[in-house]
Amino acid sequence: MLDFRIETFLAVCRFMNFTRASEQLNITQPAVSQHIRFLENHYQAKLFRYEGKKLQLTRAGEILRSASLTMMHDELSMRNQMQKADTGEQIRFGATRTVGDVLMGKILKRYLREYPDADIHMIVENTRELLRQLDEGAIDFALVEGFFKKNEYDFQKFSEENYIAVAGPDYPFRNRPDRIENLFQERLLLREEGSGTREVLERWLEAQNLGIGDFERIVEAGSLHTIKELTKAGCGITFLYEVAVKEDLEKGTLVKIPLQDFRASHEFTFIWRRGSIYADRYRELFRRFSGQAALHTL
Repeated sequence: MLDFRIETFLAVCRFMNFTRASEQLNITQPAVSQHIRFLENHYQAKLFRYEGKKLQLTRAGEILRSASLTMMHDELSMRNQMQKADTGEQIRFGATRTVGDVLMGKILKRYLREYPDADIHMIVENTRELLRQLDEGAIDFALVEGFFKKNEYDFQKFSEENYIAVAGPDYPFRNRPDRIENLFQERLLLREEGSGTREVLERWLEAQNLGIGDFERIVEAGSLHTIKELTKAGCGITFLYEVAVKEDLEKGTLVKIPLQDFRASHEFTFIWRRGSIYADRYRELFRRFSGQAALHTL
């Protein structure tokens, strides 16, 4: 059972505010301060510091936060396994939209044929939300396409995927679409903030001293399917993983925009909380999932 003072510490980390933490926990602010002082005395290290009026974690506080999140995650995972101990294997995990919508159906179909008693719970969300749920113990591991702090998670590379610009086959470009700047007058169809698909584009543009704001018109949508359908209909251009539009490219309902100055790829990654006592189990599940993915590509 996680010590209640650790729960207080994590609440302060979440809000970076003692008053908001006390309101969330339904205890007094002096009680919050007392819990933090106890932990600082126990570990002989300062956990927070003020920079002006802003509360910040110290390096020692960051270490405790990371370890505490893993402990909370493992306790919730253990409780769930204990409750389901007599009903067979249970797998709780998350997948980002490209992974979930494009890959996981085929992978899980093969997985369930091989392990028919598995009790599987998969949620599909953007990378930011999956990291939050992983930290809070709502899921055991995740398959993500976005960026994450590698000092907080253990991970295995699932695949390396090309990232491309696409449009409808009859899209009326204003300029010759051979360079990224020539697309700035087009409508950009874009995933929501927190999406790994969007972040790949944002980081690539930033490296070229460019940004999403350089596009004159932007439409945001949280649905991969909606973005693909709008692109097919000629409502704009978009950037997606090639694996997500493979069938559309083969059918000719989408075409790759021939940019000479744009080359990008990114890893799909299997991640779990660093230091988890269930690391061996997650590595075994990674082996099974990647094995099913390999069978699909044969």
